[in-house]
Amino acid sequence: MEVRPRVLFDDTAVAFSHKSDRALRKANLIFTLVNHPWMSALATGAVKASLALRLPVKSLIKTTAFEHFCGGETIDESEQTIQLLDRFHVGTILDYSVEGENSEADFDDTCAEILKTFDKASGNRAIPFCVFKVTGLGDMDLLAKVQAREVLTPEEQAAMFRVRNRVKQICEKAHQTGVPVLIDAEDSWIQDTIDSLAYEMMHQYNREKAIVYNTFQMYRADMLTNLRHAFHVAAMHHYYLGVKMVRGAYLEKERARAAEKGYPDPINPTKEATDDLFNKGLAFCIDNKQRISLVCGSHNEYSNHYLTVLMERHGMQPHDQRVYFSQLLGMSDNISFNLANAGYNVAKYVPYGPVEAVMPYLLRRAAENTSVAGQSSRELTLIRKELKRRSRTRA
Repeated sequence: MEVRPRVLFDDTAVAFSHKSDRALRKANLIFTLVNHPWMSALATGAVKASLALRLPVKSLIKTTAFEHFCGGETIDESEQTIQLLDRFHVGTILDYSVEGENSEADFDDTCAEILKTFDKASGNRAIPFCVFKVTGLGDMDLLAKVQAREVLTPEEQAAMFRVRNRVKQICEKAHQTGVPVLIDAEDSWIQDTIDSLAYEMMHQYNREKAIVYNTFQMYRADMLTNLRHAFHVAAMHHYYLGVKMVRGAYLEKERARAAEKGYPDPINPTKEATDDLFNKGLAFCIDNKQRISLVCGSHNEYSNHYLTVLMERHGMQPHDQRVYFSQLLGMSDNISFNLANAGYNVAKYVPYGPVEAVMPYLLRRAAENTSVAGQSSRELTLIRKELKRRSRTRA
């Protein structure tokens, strides 16, 4: 068996090869800020207040956090980021990150915008996937009522029909263009509704290969069982299973709701338990690679390395199209660019949308980097290491 050299995630020359000195200094400023919880809270509070008071802060936001974590306000504005990533063999997943819409017109507009991402991605090697959230296409309370099996009014039944129709339009476009689509995971109290839609679409469109991917949040204690069941159903019905695997993004919200409503906490009791389930999930997907295609959405160095080991053990080449690695734009470049440099398939989530509408996304990024143990510290250490390396090189 061919023995491949281990991918080194601390090679900062490769990790930040796409960043100018100016961009690297800006990254240093941003992660210095989020590395101090009180500074991060002060900055995000000031941004929220400024936007609420309609103060002229848009240009400041756009040239700092927005520029670091987002591609632009439109698909066209994101082109520069798409081309930059592609030069280093990293793909783009255009993520229309507008949140908070709750009218039928808003849902139709969001659906139309997502369909445009397929027009951009079709025949474009730089954009290997498209993505959407079901809550961008329908009311969250409605999705929760469906999951709770409550009786829907005729108006709600009609609204749910429109949600399904929007999802179908997107998945049909994915099938027509040959561009796979990722359906993002959301809160546990609407996830069963999302799963039902996802598997209905897989049954129809995943006959030749994985086109529709569902997302599995492995911080949920039941998720490895859910993954195995999804594979079993796909095998029984002769379609391919598209899996995007993540650890999960709604931990505090999930636990707070479980405590408030008095049902068992759905989240694993420890991070170690989540890590264990995540890595077992990776092994399960590679063991069943004949029917499963995998997107590993992880910022965890061990899990990404473990997946490369699994692929090697199974005789899979780094560029095998059944496996992609994915991270968020502006984060974990040491993982993304070193994997891409070693020949693995990598794609960055590239959020875009109007600055004001994308602010909830940016504020979550700040909160996550502040709360996840060691995340911003690791980013900061690597950025400063590269700044020092460049300084020494020029000396």
